[in-house]
Amino acid sequence: MEGLVYEESNVFGRVEIAPEVIQTIAGLTASQVAGVAQLKGGVVGDLGKLIGRKNVRKGTTVQIAEQTSIEIAMIVEYGFHIIEVAKEVQEKVKVAVESMTGLAVEKVAIRVEGIKVPSIEKEQEGSTNRRVK
Repeated sequence: MEGLVYEESNVFGRVEIAPEVIQTIAGLTASQVAGVAQLKGGVVGDLGKLIGRKNVRKGTTVQIAEQTSIEIAMIVEYGFHIIEVAKEVQEKVKVAVESMTGLAVEKVAIRVEGIKVPSIEKEQEGSTNRRVK
């Protein structure tokens, strides 16, 4: 069937998993890794942010052919080792998708599109708040 990642029939009927399910699992898993500031989506993700909706699939692409591959675009927090954060995301996303869906994930590609640098204003606010207490 078109648009499905996985389909299996059994005595009770059919089980189908849509690509959006894989994107959601990958997005939630990646966003929970320490050092990941945010997942980077395109125009649709930016529009969702403007209207206050969080899209957990943003920044993730799933491709199914002979092999399952996932691509994640993200921004890493300043001060974290980029390669280590990316490796942890790869490992955790692969394990999460495989354990929740039964699909074999061939690769998880990471694209780091930026670094989130703490703003000077926020740091100054934090130090001001510490003095007031």
